[in-house]
This record gives sequence, structure tokens and C-alpha cells, in this order.
Amino acid sequence: MGNRSVQNKLKHEQIQYIEFLSKDIQLVKRFYTECFNWTFTDFGTNYTAFEGDYIDGGFTSGRPVKGSILVILYSKDIETTREKIIKAGGIISQDIFSFPGGRRFQFIDPDGNELAVWSE
Repeated sequence: MGNRSVQNKLKHEQIQYIEFLSKDIQLVKRFYTECFNWTFTDFGTNYTAFEGDYIDGGFTSGRPVKGSILVILYSKDIETTREKIIKAGGIISQDIFSFPGGRRFQFIDPDGNELAVWSE
């Protein structure tokens, strides 16, 4: 999840990464580069990751709709965080899986919002 000084951004159980849907990834890359000087790393044609000073994120192909942003928290201990979420009443919507940047899972909070947690 980004390469440039990621370690300085990682705070246990805090928001660290946000994913957006994009109808046109190339257009959105140009927009955010021009506006905010974000840098991008492409992972195939349907996903690009961005780096900012204090938070990282990505854009994946799709049609943006209200509620389509996926907030991703970082955890030093993904299994313990997963168990805390379950104990507090969260529902695991996608169990722990590996991806090129580490491991992650997704959960539903009591209001029905879906969030994710990742770890190296």
C-alpha cells in the first residue's frame, strides 16, 4: 500500500487508506496529480494506488455512488483487531486474505457501513 515512507504513516487501528470507485482511472489520476500532486502506482488497468503526505488510497474501476468509498484502517495485529470487531458486534464480510501489500479483511459496522483493516 504505497512505497514512500509508509512506515511513518502507520498508526495502529487508525484510518490509513481509502479506496474510491472511478469511471475513468486515467482522468482521475490526471485530476489529483494536477490538484494535489499525488503520485500513483498502477496495479493493472483497473486499479491505481495514490500516495499523499498523511494518507494513502486507491481508485478502482466502477461507478461511484453515495457510500462507495471503502475506509481502510491499519493494524499491527490483524487477528486481534478482527476479534475485537467481532466481540463488539461487527460482522466480517470478507475474512482475512492476502494481497500484494500484505493481508486484510472487511467488516460491517452496526450501521451497515463496510470498512476494512489491513496489516503488513
